[in-house]
Amino acid sequence: MELPSITLPAINLPFDIPLLLHPPIDHFAIALPVVVLLLELVNLVLKRRAVSVTSFLFITLMAIMVSMAYITGTTDGKEAFELLSDEGQEALKGHKTLGTYLMLMSGIVWIAKLLSMLIGNRGVKIAYMLILVLFVALILKQGKDGGNLVYVHGANVAKVQELDDEMFDMSEELDDLKAEMKKLKEAQETSILHEAEKNEAQPAQVSDTDHAVQTEDKTNEMQQSDTNVSASEAESRTLSN
Repeated sequence: MELPSITLPAINLPFDIPLLLHPPIDHFAIALPVVVLLLELVNLVLKRRAVSVTSFLFITLMAIMVSMAYITGTTDGKEAFELLSDEGQEALKGHKTLGTYLMLMSGIVWIAKLLSMLIGNRGVKIAYMLILVLFVALILKQGKDGGNLVYVHGANVAKVQELDDEMFDMSEELDDLKAEMKKLKEAQETSILHEAEKNEAQPAQVSDTDHAVQTEDKTNEMQQSDTNVSASEAESRTLSN
């Protein structure tokens, strides 16, 4: 069952949030609720106000860390989103939605604890404990889902970034190869065109050569004919004498 998506107003901070700050913050955001739950369970037996106050201080710190986890997660999520597969992107969207609910719920846990301390009503304390148990269960699930994003889908993993850089380099090399192939193709087309023009010029040269040879043959035949006529005339004169 998917939770309805919640869109919170953008938080404009006066400074930039460093990348990959989300994982270390998450450790505190997950561990503190567990510590609080253990303190409350122990205090069910001890019933010490000092333990209750300590639990309240931890809940305050928990709410701060969960809010920081949401903010840093938003920053890291924007960086990782484009590098994920379609399945990974859907998982990241669900992770963000649950994180939004948990941030709001941490405030509810804080208010419930404050009311249980001020009022001291048994029903209020039971309601607070139920809310706390639910919160711990959800934040543990959130931690598991975050682990899947990293180890299954590769969110914000250095290797993914490295592969992306390699793909970018390969894309540039491919573009260079395409440009070189285009130049080679143009050079080949130019060479073929020149060869065709040369082949067209060769028959004309052969034709001119044949015509010259034929003219020379006719000239030789005429000269030979004149020579034969002269010889015949000389022979006739000799016979007449």
